[in-house]
Amino acid sequence: MKKHSAKVAPVSSFSVSELHAAIIDDTSHSSVSRCLSGITYSNSCSSTRKKMCHMSSTEESSSPMFELESRSPLQRFECSRSNLVQSGSGGEGAQANTENTSENHEKSRCQSCTSTFLKIVWGFLIILSVSSSWVGTTQIVKITYKNFYCPFFMTWFSTNWNIMFFPVYYSGHLATAQQKQSLLQKIRECSRIFGEDGLTLKLFLKRTAPFSILWTLTNYLYLLALKKLTATDVSALFCCNKAFMFLLSWIVLKDKFMGVRIVATIMAITGIVMMAYADGFHGDSIIGVALAVGSASASALYKVLFKMFLGTANFGEAAHFFSTLGFFNLIFISCTPIILYFTKVEHWSSFSALPWGYLCGVAGLWLAFNILVNVGVVLTYPILISIGTVLSVPGNAVIDLLKHEITLRFINSLKEKKTEEHAEDVADAGVHTRSRSRANGTVSIPLS
Repeated sequence: MKKHSAKVAPVSSFSVSELHAAIIDDTSHSSVSRCLSGITYSNSCSSTRKKMCHMSSTEESSSPMFELESRSPLQRFECSRSNLVQSGSGGEGAQANTENTSENHEKSRCQSCTSTFLKIVWGFLIILSVSSSWVGTTQIVKITYKNFYCPFFMTWFSTNWNIMFFPVYYSGHLATAQQKQSLLQKIRECSRIFGEDGLTLKLFLKRTAPFSILWTLTNYLYLLALKKLTATDVSALFCCNKAFMFLLSWIVLKDKFMGVRIVATIMAITGIVMMAYADGFHGDSIIGVALAVGSASASALYKVLFKMFLGTANFGEAAHFFSTLGFFNLIFISCTPIILYFTKVEHWSSFSALPWGYLCGVAGLWLAFNILVNVGVVLTYPILISIGTVLSVPGNAVIDLLKHEITLRFINSLKEKKTEEHAEDVADAGVHTRSRSRANGTVSIPLS
């Protein structure tokens, strides 16, 4: 009997421990869960217990309750007790992690606000620069036409300046980049816009020729329209290229249909008709409107085809493409102004008589406009570039108004000067007549 009782005692003692562990398991399930995830362990837990408490992320997600039930009650109790001991220090660590997370969140918010603010500032500067360069180009062309009317030569000369686009971009790369690349490396990197093999002779002719023709046609028609209409009317009509671009993108590229843009397109076409109607549909007005609308349509077709065949290009790829256009224009389009010169269509007396100052001003502002448009997409929001182009309309209107007032003042001053000179001549003639009468002995007797 004594041996039998000695064997019973450990069994009853183990049953009490198991019951106690089960109670703790029911009342503190969250503590056991934390032990399962393997966050912290006390020094009292042995390596064997740590291994049993720790689970990998896959096992924990697949069978957490099976692992919990496979342990003995005593092991479950000791693991939960060690986790409860470390709960104080774990709570302090969690609080520190929460504070660090909040600080990082505040820093990220400040950085995003700073980035947004810088984009807005750059956008404001880009808007002013884009509108000013476009207004300056248009007004200088109008001034040049007073003494020199060769629109195709001006288009060809200005397009040649696109060759300097990539050198300007590479100079900026050398000034700002931390890891500088050689010129050949940069050219190879940016030439990927033409394909994985880079720029080959076949791609040079195949991809560059249609865009060069559209580029020349856009600028040439714009310059022709400036001879028929005011700068304000031509710039306003040219802004319709956004509406034409939407229509072509919707038809060719299958872009998303947007009712607002359709309304804008209808309003743009209505504005074109009203501008022609306001001048009475006479010859110069109709031709000028047609030329400006043709320039806007060619520009829209150029942009849609660029998006179709070349996709979206970064600043370096765009700079490479514009320089390639300049080389193509210099090599293949140079024959056209020569033919126009010898056929007396666009003829000038000598090269020294050309207004090189005005020509370089037009070409430089045109190049600056293209650079600003491509840089602005990188530095700020693309919508601001469109706003800058639209603002060229009121800019040209203000300058045209000032020029008109100055012209009227100049004409009035000339009329006043001529009137004063005529009065002086009449007075001098009267004095000369009286002096001759006295010399001949004639006296005028006043009638009473």
